[in-house]
Amino acid sequence: MPRRAKELTALEVKRLKHPGHGRNHTVAVGGVSGLLLQITPNAGRSWVLRVTVGNKRREFGLGSYPEIALSTARDRARDLKEKVREGIDPMEERKAKRSALIAEQRRGLTFEAAIAKFLSAKLDQFSNPKHRQQWTNTLRTYAQPELGDMLVQDITVRDVLRALNPIWHTKTETASRVRGRIEAVLSWATVAGHREGDNPARWSGNLSELLPAPSKIAKETNHPALQIDDVARWLAALREMKGMARYALEFALLTAVRSQEVRGARWEEISFETATWVIPAERMKMDKEHRVPLSSGALQLLEHVPRFEDSALVFTAPRGGQLSDMTLSAAMKRLHRAEQEASGAGFVDQASGRPAVPHGLRSTFRDWIAERTHFPGDVAEMALAHKVASEVEGAYRRQQMVEKRRPLMQAWSDFVNGQQSDGVVIPFAGAEA
Repeated sequence: MPRRAKELTALEVKRLKHPGHGRNHTVAVGGVSGLLLQITPNAGRSWVLRVTVGNKRREFGLGSYPEIALSTARDRARDLKEKVREGIDPMEERKAKRSALIAEQRRGLTFEAAIAKFLSAKLDQFSNPKHRQQWTNTLRTYAQPELGDMLVQDITVRDVLRALNPIWHTKTETASRVRGRIEAVLSWATVAGHREGDNPARWSGNLSELLPAPSKIAKETNHPALQIDDVARWLAALREMKGMARYALEFALLTAVRSQEVRGARWEEISFETATWVIPAERMKMDKEHRVPLSSGALQLLEHVPRFEDSALVFTAPRGGQLSDMTLSAAMKRLHRAEQEASGAGFVDQASGRPAVPHGLRSTFRDWIAERTHFPGDVAEMALAHKVASEVEGAYRRQQMVEKRRPLMQAWSDFVNGQQSDGVVIPFAGAEA
């Protein structure tokens, strides 16, 4: 009968040392037959279990000491020996689990990798480069931080909500697009064999039960607009600022175009001779070329904008390239805070009371047309590059009503510069033409 090792205490195990000669030294600690503490010449310690499996002698590492305490090592040793008694070879079991894990990882596809594969397969369907860039940017900005490292088969409704919740109320239109794009990527992953089951980003009967419909919160997410009566005061404060953002914001006000179109404006698009700014279709939200008649105020502004020889942009960032949307937003926030400190009022939206933002300048322009002028609504919509009824668009397709919009833009320039007295109704020149 084999000799049974003495069952050492935790203190006795702690005091064990290498004899000082030879290679690794092992000491049976008792409690479980075959359980040894292995000590290296440089005092490293680890647990080893020696056991016979079938007709083979096996040696299993159970972890290092003292990270693995004596009691834990004995428990692990008993578990392994129980498997041996049941006819299981723990060594082969470990190999099988490791192989299964490797195979699963190879089959698995992270959401970040799925984005790349999906875009590679589908982006050719987008004829407009801007749309391709929007798909890429929105997924990587809003979805990838939360979902990027997850395997697509592991993504649940809760994970999708984690990506959408932070922007659902503040950037509803963007959030809705992100949701649809997450759904498209996961749908592709399902068809490609990387996941199974329902799509967690699906809206109907799924996220629709957990998030308010975009249409229900549209009024909450309208861009805060500058009040009509605050425009002249706001512009005067803006002109006291320094930096390129000041010129870009004033140009946005005078032209009533979107921030991204202003930030991307190029000198080659502007004709001083015809007083017209032609924005190419690829930079427009509606994918149609937009002609902006430039008022005297806009032309005068452009003459004062600093030019850089190595940049074709009208409004160049300090380090080159486009100004960021955040730069313009930050400039408007500074204007609001300064006015708030000076008068206690600030520059806020009349309905929501929130500080005005760059995109809200377009709403100010539209409100001014409706409340202070007699310019027709379709002319205003064309000035804002909105889609108008097909019959109207067909009737005025020639030069996109540029010349009929020119008096409107000049009247707006006069108003914001304080050259039009408050409350005066401006007639629409050529309305009967």
